[in-house]
Amino acid sequence: MKKTEERLFAVTAPGLEGVCADELNDLGMAAVRETAGGVAFTGALRDLYRANLWLRTASRVLVRVGELKASDFPELYRKAVRLPWGKFVRSEAGVQVRAVSHRSRLGHTGRIAETVAQAVDRALGRTPMLQNRGQQIVVRFEDDLAQLSVDSSGDLLHRRGYRADAVPAPLRETLAAGILRLLEWDGSLPLADPMCGSGTFVIEGAQLAMNRAPGLDRTFAFMDWPGFRPGLWEVLRAEAEAEIHEPGAPLWGADRDPGAVAAARRNAARAGVAAHVDFQVKELSRETLRRGPGVVVCNPPYGKRLEGAEDLIPLFGRLGEIYRYAFPGWRRAFLCPDAHLAGATGLPLDKVATLNNGGIPVTLWGVAEGR
Repeated sequence: MKKTEERLFAVTAPGLEGVCADELNDLGMAAVRETAGGVAFTGALRDLYRANLWLRTASRVLVRVGELKASDFPELYRKAVRLPWGKFVRSEAGVQVRAVSHRSRLGHTGRIAETVAQAVDRALGRTPMLQNRGQQIVVRFEDDLAQLSVDSSGDLLHRRGYRADAVPAPLRETLAAGILRLLEWDGSLPLADPMCGSGTFVIEGAQLAMNRAPGLDRTFAFMDWPGFRPGLWEVLRAEAEAEIHEPGAPLWGADRDPGAVAAARRNAARAGVAAHVDFQVKELSRETLRRGPGVVVCNPPYGKRLEGAEDLIPLFGRLGEIYRYAFPGWRRAFLCPDAHLAGATGLPLDKVATLNNGGIPVTLWGVAEGR
């Protein structure tokens, strides 16, 4: 890539657009603008690298290659050939095209993908290749106008590289980080998760509190681009490593399942935060009194379709007791898709945000302050 400003787009899960925009503004990115499904911004090569390295709440970062209007497939091919694919795809590299189409005459997404892949081959001056893996290209048609983008991230950004040990119903790292930002937790106060599972809230909290870049230990799609600058990338990594510091407050997680706690400890070790977090095998109990201020948050079980939700009411009732008596003065929150089940806590609740957890629409509930 040349040293020019590119139009960039950080894809997010629903409900995380605002906190991702805040992250981009904190990074000093230009022309930051929220939209449904993500945040648009502009930047040069350095900014693209830094976005992938530092963003905690984005799923991937796209580069807008171009826009074109097409009402038939020959027109799509002719115009797509003229786009600068050589900046993003090596001559020997495959491509994988993902297409969506709304209210457009070109509605066959499979043929859209095939046509764009053929255009890339032609633009690179090569014979057609098997297009089932390699650089991902995203084509979005709406009202006959196509927006073509390349994915700079590769694996989704929630794959930080530390969670080799998972438990049932794991929370995505990007969602956990986004929830911490929605709760306005910045690492200066204690953080607790009394139903921690594989430890995602606590580990993401530790990395945030230590100012540890989430992309330090992984690779990205842009590393395979013709214009990749490994020297610049290593400088940015070194700068990020120099900014890591000790967390300013305790981070604690507990779970009744010894296997989950063992997984959380191994994940913390891989994440480089094991020395700064405390995971315990512990039942939900009123006995552990932790005076505030602080933030306590958890992702209790609620089932994919809430079958048997009535069986979970006693659990949510206990969670309400713990929040009321064991965490006085703390900001208290939890995820739950069902208002009736959330109400079983007996707590005065406010809706903090509507989010999506593994395809399930969920509400982030907060205990109303001063009540």
